[in-house]
This record gives sequence, structure tokens and C-alpha cells, in this order.
Amino acid sequence: MAVGAWFLAVGFMVAMISTCGECKYIAYNTTSSVVADNINVHLVAHTHDDVGWLKTIDQYYVGSNNSIQAFFQRWWDEQSEAVQSTVKRLVSSGQLELINGGMCMHDEAATHYVDMIDQTTLGHRFIKAEFNVTPRIGWQIDPFGHSAVQAYLLGAEVGFDSFFFGRIDYQDRAKRKNEKSLEVVWRGSKTLGSSSQIFAGAFPENYEPPSNFYYEVNANEDSPIIQDNTNLFDYNVAERVNEFVAAAISQANITRTNHVMWTMGTDFKYQYAHTWFKQMDKFIHYVNQDGRVNALYSTPSIYTDAKHATNEAWPIKNDDYFPYADRVNAYWTGYFTSRPALKGYVRITSSYYLAARQLEFFRGRSKSGPNTDSLADALAIAQHHDAVSGTSKQHVANDYVKRLSIGYTECPLLNISYCPSSEVDLSKGNNLVIVVYNPLGWRRNDVVKIPIVDKNVVVRDFKGKEIESQIIPLPDVSVSIRNYHARAYLGSSPKVTPKYWLAFSATVPPLGFSTYIVSNAKRAAGVSEKQTVYESQKSQNHTIEVGPGNLKLVYSGKDGKLSRYINTKSLVEESVEQSFGYYSGDDGTRVDLQASGAYIFRPNVSYPIKTEGQVPLTVFRGPLLDEVHQRTNSWIYQVTRVYKEKEHAEFEFTIGPIPIDDKIGKEVVTKITSTLKNSKQFFTDSNGRDFIERIGDYRKDWKLEVNQPVAGNYYPINLGIYLKDKSNELSLLVDRAVGGSSIVDGQLELMLHRRLLHDDGRGVAEALNETVCIGDKCQGLTIVGKYYLRIDPLGEGAKWRRSFGQEIYSPFLLAFAEQDGQYSHVPTFYGMNPSYALPDNVAILTLQELQGGEVLLRLAHLYEIGEDRDISVMASVELKKVFSNKKIKRIAEMSLSANQERVEMEKKRLVWKVEGSSEEPKVVRGGPVDPTKFVVELAPMEIRTFIINFYSR
Repeated sequence: MAVGAWFLAVGFMVAMISTCGECKYIAYNTTSSVVADNINVHLVAHTHDDVGWLKTIDQYYVGSNNSIQAFFQRWWDEQSEAVQSTVKRLVSSGQLELINGGMCMHDEAATHYVDMIDQTTLGHRFIKAEFNVTPRIGWQIDPFGHSAVQAYLLGAEVGFDSFFFGRIDYQDRAKRKNEKSLEVVWRGSKTLGSSSQIFAGAFPENYEPPSNFYYEVNANEDSPIIQDNTNLFDYNVAERVNEFVAAAISQANITRTNHVMWTMGTDFKYQYAHTWFKQMDKFIHYVNQDGRVNALYSTPSIYTDAKHATNEAWPIKNDDYFPYADRVNAYWTGYFTSRPALKGYVRITSSYYLAARQLEFFRGRSKSGPNTDSLADALAIAQHHDAVSGTSKQHVANDYVKRLSIGYTECPLLNISYCPSSEVDLSKGNNLVIVVYNPLGWRRNDVVKIPIVDKNVVVRDFKGKEIESQIIPLPDVSVSIRNYHARAYLGSSPKVTPKYWLAFSATVPPLGFSTYIVSNAKRAAGVSEKQTVYESQKSQNHTIEVGPGNLKLVYSGKDGKLSRYINTKSLVEESVEQSFGYYSGDDGTRVDLQASGAYIFRPNVSYPIKTEGQVPLTVFRGPLLDEVHQRTNSWIYQVTRVYKEKEHAEFEFTIGPIPIDDKIGKEVVTKITSTLKNSKQFFTDSNGRDFIERIGDYRKDWKLEVNQPVAGNYYPINLGIYLKDKSNELSLLVDRAVGGSSIVDGQLELMLHRRLLHDDGRGVAEALNETVCIGDKCQGLTIVGKYYLRIDPLGEGAKWRRSFGQEIYSPFLLAFAEQDGQYSHVPTFYGMNPSYALPDNVAILTLQELQGGEVLLRLAHLYEIGEDRDISVMASVELKKVFSNKKIKRIAEMSLSANQERVEMEKKRLVWKVEGSSEEPKVVRGGPVDPTKFVVELAPMEIRTFIINFYSR
């Protein structure tokens, strides 16, 4: 269990007695409130406790004075009724404020928006159930840069009135201080505009108190206390009050209105809260006697309301706060890729959780048996800004993975061809039954690939009809990786070694499953034709064309590299190359001592990775797909696939162990080079949702001083990256969070793996050097992953990015069974009306049975306004056909986190004034749901959340 809420304690009136026996009793007056015509210093007492970073979650929780740790839900469950009653009273009075309210403070770069929604919903519904309150404030003080999706989706759309954070680029912060624009009205979505804007504030430095006002017990800080005993020589009330007033005025000079917030706390503080509150009591008492400024105990809500009451007009912020640098040459863009195996595992379990909740709904939630709760908790914790970000210590990362693995067991190592369920001996007449579930709302055809031991097999559907299939030999490199990592992870070597991949085409209804039977046959399935070409056999003009469908990839006979991309259907023909390279990670010995590490990308030199020796280009051709196998060197292997029914190329890379014998850390990238002229412009997604324009060496909000032309142009990618010119657009989609950019015109690059030898000095105190061990022998971690390439005519790429992007996020879910004789179970299943499917622009993000029998439904429009000329339009979903086997009794539209009704959220939302008078186009949203027709409308980029009650049968 993780964080249920973040908390701040406020509003005390305390009488203190000096340690001196002869001193008089002093009653400190802390009852102050906002004063209209004075500078108001809002003292916000807070701690920031990471759910894992240098220690695991459990190790932090049982640390010093765990009653104040921010693992609130776990702590809450252990308390007596008397303590819980006291806490509820403090929450009700406003002395204890529950803000942000997710299970953790999630990352904003490497997180997918569905995961962000899920973990926030989990926390918000807990708070609602226990305290009957809805958090008003976003408090993302520690993530390393801030996303547009966080502002509008996980801010305004969950009902927050404001959003506060600590980390923005040092150049941006300096400019905003000078212009008094640290606080803005943030419109994170160009589609939803002002209808989903939020008041947002960056702190003047980070999230600590001003210098010299730090009072943690036993800390290495020398902030002087207020000594107010007149009998002692170090009496300093006037001196300390003057310092307080000076600091307040200094902050007021960079802040609009007469309200400033002091964040009184930082990481893992308030182990002994008395030391903090004793000094704050004194400051409030004496500063207010002085009268030059007004000090008060406050909360982010009180501060927000005070700001709003001034009726100030605020500057508008669009886009996001990426990338983040805290000083020269220190861009926090390495963590976009750090720990790519963990990032991939989080993405896999996220898609599994989405599908598992759907199946749990169809089957009926078990009250006593297994359910999805443990996976929900583990996945929520994994979104923490030191978890999926890859910025924890190694043993902590291992702990995150262990928690995820408890809730996910179905062939977790299928990506390295290890799946015992499919590796069965069929020669004795038994069958392998494969149930293929489709968690998407539209009918889907895709190729399923599983490892098998014998090529003499046939695949049939549930009606007994033979399905076209293809056998592809398993390369030696895959077998080697499979056997080593299976032994490392499972503690024993696999008993069986498969020799082939079996590929077959599966067609599955929306929210349904289809069943396929694999049986022994006297003949082999469609065996892939093998073609091996060595460089010495090639002529300079020889080319190799692959692709059984509309898409053709052409490889050069001279060097075996990809040279052309041809789509005979769209008539796109483009010169394109793919290559690998690496940046040598800085070791921190330069003048500024800044190394490349888990957080920071500090490249030294870029090196191309050239093919070592005479390496063959091997092509496997078949009826479903063609594969091109290439070994670049001893630690990079790549398979490129072109499917008959698809118009994109799939690149599966195997990278590792990255060699470090030369004592140089390496950050490995792939580069796709074309002749498109994009003039430094490219686009990256925001948490898998909106796409944001990027321009090389440029920031819209300030004049960028370029000191890191590579690291400073890297951005987080969860869905994809693309560039375009006047004719075509080139897109790459990814299977996990990575970093990427367009450093050279016409070229896109993705960072795929990192292995570094030095710490970057941001607290983790450990080099990012992941290894896999068997006994006492260790080697560097090998990563197997995928990215996808497509080139479209200008204006036509969004359909692929959105539709196929959804398929990447929600792949088929496979279940296996071994059956003797005739298969007798349910052969196919339709979760919706068999004749119905969702529109192409709508996805089901959540279908979940809650405790008590209610159902949580969340629908999302996948397109931005103007993104596609055909389907960036209003869509409709007929719920009667979605739930064709049930009868809807009541439907209530909720906030995004499902903790309050949407209409009530809209009524109480604060409306903020903005600078300028330009009118933006009116944002159109879907209308109310008719209680008899039950049709849901969704406008572009709209996500709508419902709680549904059904009639019992």
C-alpha cells in the first residue's frame, strides 16, 4: 500500500515555556488571518516523502517516527478509532488538508495518461470514502519537469483549482522572476483551451523554506532559532524579524499580488514536528507585532483563495515545462530512458490491468478470491517520480518490479521468447488452446506470435477452419538471451528450448475473445523462406526488397542498410536510413563536474555504431510477414518486420550487454534519417495524449541560451514522435517511455538504453549500471524492445498514430490451456452487442466493477481538434449496445477521478482572469446523457467518466 494523500498541518495556537526556570510564560498569538493591505506570508507546513527512492517503500515506512510519514493509507489502516476520529476532526476543521491525493506523486515524463488517471482515482476515492472530501490542489512539487497533460487533465479535469510545482528550467525561472510570471493560468490543451485551464505556480527556488528558516531536528542546518528570553545574551527577536521581513519582501518583489507562499519543509522532514511549529509560532507572533508584513499559518487552498480574491489578471502558459535543467549543462533528460526494462514492464502491466478489469467486470468481481486490487496498488506505486522515472537505487527498482510481478503472471517473459504455456509437446495428439482477448472497442485483426518446439503444426479457429500461419526460426541470439535471463529471473534453466516462432492471424471482436487451436500436423505450417546475403556476394547496385503487402522496404546491396520506404497504396516513396549510435556519457571530470547519470543526460561525443566484420543480412519471407535479421555487433541485434496487412515497419532491437571495458558509459540511440525538410520542427506526445510542437534550440517562453544542443533538445516520449514537411510526415511510435528528438533536419532519434559509470550528483548516489546475475557472475542488462515506423502523405499520419498507438498500448491478451481431444469450452465471446463497435476515434480507458456493484466507465476521444480532417469530430457511443446484456438503472457523470459529480465540480471551480482580451473559439463538449437513450457524446480530446448502476437480474 502506498500514499493515500499528502498532508499539511496548520492552525495552531501554542503556549511555550522557556527552558530557563526564571523566565516568564509567553503565549504566542498565531490566530492571524489574511490582511488586505499588507504582504501576507502564507506558512505552509509540509513534508515530502518518496514512496521509494534510496530505500524501498517498506524501508521508508518503518523508519524514524513512521506516524508522520506520508504513506497515509497504510498508516491510516493501523490507527485506532480514537486516532482516526481526531484526524477526521482536523480534516473537517481545515487544520489538516489532503492535497494532490493520488496514491503517489507521479512522474510527469515517463507516465502514460491512463496510469496517471488510475493512480489518482485510487487515491481520490479512498479519501472520499474515509473523509468525504475532494482534494482541490495539485501538488507536484518534486517531478523533474511538468507536462501539459498534468495541468489540464490531472489538474482541471479532476477538479483542482490550482497546481503547484518546484522544478522548472533555471533560465525560465530567472525570466519569470523578473517578469513576475512564476504564477500563470495554464492552458495545457490546445483543443480544450480555457474550459480546462488551471491556476499554476512555480516556487521561486524549489520547495524548501527560504534560506535560514529551516528547523528540522538533528539536521545539518544552522538556521538560528528565535531566542526571545531577554535574560540571555543571544536574544535576537528584532534580528530574526528583520530577516523574515526582508525575505518576505524579496519574494513579494517577484510575485504578483500581496500574497507569497513559504513551503516550510522538504524531503522526509517533520520527524519531530515540535521544532518546526515552535519556531513558526514565534515568527507569526513577533512578525505580526512588528507589522511590516503579515505572517499566518496557511494551506495551498487558503493561498489559492487569497490569490483568486485579488481579481488579478494572470499571464497564460501553453505547452509544458520540458525539458528541465537546474543549471548550465545539467538537463534532466536522461531519465526519460533510464531503466528501460522497468519502463517496459510498467507499460505491459498497465495494459494487462486495463484488460483484467474488463474481464473482472464480465465475470463478476470476486468478494473473497483473487481480484485486481494488488496489481492496482503496485501499478499506482510504480508511477512515482522515482519509480518509472528510473531514478531510484537498484534495490528499490527491484522492489517495484517484484510488486508488479505479484499481480501479473501470464507469460511475463514472452518478449524474450520464454512462454512455457506454449512450449508443449503436441506430438501425442493433445492440443494447445489459445484464447485471444481484445480489450479495444473495435474489431481487430493482428498477428499473434508464440514460441513453439515443433514446426509441424496447424492452427484452426473455434469452428475448425484452418488459419493461415507461418513458422519463423528462432535465432541463436534469442535462444541465448532466453536461456540466460530465464535462469537469472527464475533460478533454474528452462526445461525446453523452442526452435520456432509460430505466427498466425487472429480476428477478435471488440471487448471479446476468440479461440484458436494449435495441433500437431504431418506437414509444417507455412515455413518462412530464408535468404542470406553476405557483403562479399553483393554487387554495388544490388538491392533487397522485403514486404508481402503494400509496404516495401528496400535494403542496399552495398552495405545491407535500409535505403528506401515504398508504400504502393499511399504512393509514398522516400529515402530512409536506420542506424545505431551512442553518446559517451560524461564522467564528471570537466570544470563543472557534471556527469551523465540516472537523471541527467550529459553527452560527451556522439559515435556511430558500425557493423563489425562480415555480417550477413538474413531475410525470412512468408505469407503473413517478412523479417530482416541484422547483427550490428556483438551486443546489438535487430529484427525488422513488415506485415502483409500492415503499412508500418516494426523494429525489434536487442541491445546489451553494453560494453564498458573502455571505462566509458554509453547511451545508445537509433536514428531514422530521411530527406524530409522539417526546419527544426518536430512533435512529441504529452503522456501519450496531446502532441506538442518542438523546435530545435528554441523555447517559446524565453530566449534559450544553448549550452547542450543534444540533451537540451530531448523530450519525453510515451506514444510517439513525428516530423513533417510540405509533402510527407514521418512518425515513430514506441512500446515504452523513452527520450527522443530531432537533432538533424529530416532525422528522428530515440534513446533506447543507457549504461553509465558515474553518479550525476542528484541524490541517488549510484551509477546507472544495471546488471543481471547468475550466482556471483553478472553481466550488463540486455534490453529487448520495439519501435514502429511509418511515412504518410501530409495530414494523414494521425490516423495511424492514434489507432495503432492504441493497439500498442492495449495488445491482445493471451491465455493458454493444454487440451486432450476435442476443445469443449466457450469458443468465442462478445462483451458488447455483436453487431456494434465503438467509433474509430473513441477508446474505453476504464471498465471496472467497483465494490458495491457500481461500474466505473471512462471513455476517451483519441483525436485533437483539427488533427484529422475526417474523425477529429464529435463521436457518439451507444451505452445500451455496449452493455447489451445488462439494463442501465442510473448513470452519473463524474470528475475524471470519479470522486464527485461533474456538475458539482463545475459549479465550484474557480474562474481566473487572464491577461489580454483576445477571444478564443468556444470549446464544444459532449452534451448531457439522456437518461433513457444513454448515448454519450465525446468532442475531440474529451474524456468522460461515469458511475453506472444496473438493474439486478
